[in-house]
Amino acid sequence: MDGNFASKRDMAESLVPLIEAEADKTERAQHQSDKLIAEMRKSGLYSMLLPKALGGGELDFVDAMRIVERLAWADGSAGWCTMVAGVMAASAGSFLPEAGAKMIYGKGPDVTLAGNGVPRGYARRVDGGYRIKGYWAYGSGIYHAEWIHSGCFIVDDAGKPILNADGAPEIVLMHHPRDTIELKGNWDVLGLRATGSFDYVQKGEEIFVPAATTYSFDAETPQRGGTQYQIGLVGFTAWGHTSWALGVGRRALDEVARLARERSDVFGLLSDSPSFRKSFAEAEAKYRSARAFVYESWNSIRDSSARGAAPTLEQIALLRLAMRHIHDVLSEITTVAHRYSRGVSLRSSKLQRAYRDAHAGTQHLLLADEIELEAAKVLLGVTKPGARWTMFAVRD
Repeated sequence: MDGNFASKRDMAESLVPLIEAEADKTERAQHQSDKLIAEMRKSGLYSMLLPKALGGGELDFVDAMRIVERLAWADGSAGWCTMVAGVMAASAGSFLPEAGAKMIYGKGPDVTLAGNGVPRGYARRVDGGYRIKGYWAYGSGIYHAEWIHSGCFIVDDAGKPILNADGAPEIVLMHHPRDTIELKGNWDVLGLRATGSFDYVQKGEEIFVPAATTYSFDAETPQRGGTQYQIGLVGFTAWGHTSWALGVGRRALDEVARLARERSDVFGLLSDSPSFRKSFAEAEAKYRSARAFVYESWNSIRDSSARGAAPTLEQIALLRLAMRHIHDVLSEITTVAHRYSRGVSLRSSKLQRAYRDAHAGTQHLLLADEIELEAAKVLLGVTKPGARWTMFAVRD
């Protein structure tokens, strides 16, 4: 077993009691607690996917998935913020130009980034960089972040979008200090309440972002970090959402199983109910099957990386299909757990939180049917030679 993974796994396990103890407080606050953030940073779990060249852990994605899965089991919001930190560290750490990487990580790896890479802003090219403005939503983990990650359409001086070589709007990811934005404080939601996924806007009419702290939304060639980072932002985001869903799904099943063994009403123990047993068995089978598909797909990527091979179009399609599938299963099994709780999950509980978090997580744009259909196109073999994945589609 890799010593780096073993150390990080043990650290994650040691934090599970604290995560569970802080969960109610963080939900009320609508963001992670200062205490938990301090421990997470000290553990190195937020930087476990940052390339070693910048002082990070550069953990294998399969190993990192197991860690986020466990943390999301402890609490969906804590797991979500960890996976966001991982996606940001992997993407900024591997794709930023050297000068920008030094600006952000020059004093060490203990730096957190947050924001929304989906283009909700607009950027004009100016000397040395860009002038940007916009209104971005869902800035998960932004309350404690030092740097902000914001997707922008590139526009000309008249505000007209500039198109790239594919004929699509050019999108660039901008990284700027936390003091350049204002939080809207509007995270009153069904689930993932403690992620602090506030909307935000830039301070003033526009802010300047140097070119060194930007990179293309569809960047394909890592600046550092090795072969595994060639999955790009498409792969990084698939890793994050998939890891999270695995943990929340497992927690929901564990909670309803515990309830079934312990709770008795006028109909007797829930575990004695034939209809519950059948539904629970089906839910377990669906979850375990989806989880096996996830790890089969990610182990394929790991094997390719070990050989120095870049991921294929089909491998990325399978990552994205596995991500969508585990969320479909997550929605179904948490609904089963909720229905059979016989009122227990109507009140505040770990089961209710898992149910709410699951149905918040399935709202994400990356789980849209349109992306699943793009994966089908690849697996059907109807793409043209030279086709490649972008964040939302396959470009032929």
